[in-house]
Amino acid sequence: MIPTPAQAWDLLCEYNEGEFHQKHGRIVGDVLRWYAISLGYGDEADFWEAVGILHDLDFEQWPEQHCTKEQELLRGLGVDERLIHAVASHGYMLTVDIQPEHEMEKVLYAADELTGLIGAAALMRPSKSVSDMEVKSVKKKYKDKKFAAGCSREVIERGAAMLGWELDKLIEQTILAMQASDAVD
Repeated sequence: MIPTPAQAWDLLCEYNEGEFHQKHGRIVGDVLRWYAISLGYGDEADFWEAVGILHDLDFEQWPEQHCTKEQELLRGLGVDERLIHAVASHGYMLTVDIQPEHEMEKVLYAADELTGLIGAAALMRPSKSVSDMEVKSVKKKYKDKKFAAGCSREVIERGAAMLGWELDKLIEQTILAMQASDAVD
């Protein structure tokens, strides 16, 4: 079974009651949908979005089992192994040894952390929005290791390398994806 984005949202909300985790799931889902269309996978946009929504399914309740517990939960629901691999692979070299293989998994790996950093940088702007965000603004904050310290620059850079992209391209594309999201303030 491959959940629709609406089913993925319901499932995320079942295991995550906190507004932060729900909003993050929605944003990453929207970002992955945007990337699917942008990279020529438009026919798989619902799948990419569902993966983005579900990627942190286990984090609120089982942070110490992140990317492991969600595999168990999803298998118990009969979810397709492709989706399970995709959501778990974003914890590569952090909590699991499941390497991102498909381009979508690499995008998730790179963009998950980056959405948090871009969101935090947006809050520092007079507009408090990504609508007028520029790459140079994100790069300035990116260089400050104390800023959004929980957003791993190593993971972002590793993800960009997996995609064969320069960091600037990843930042630019993720800003555009976030600007297109209804979930981003």
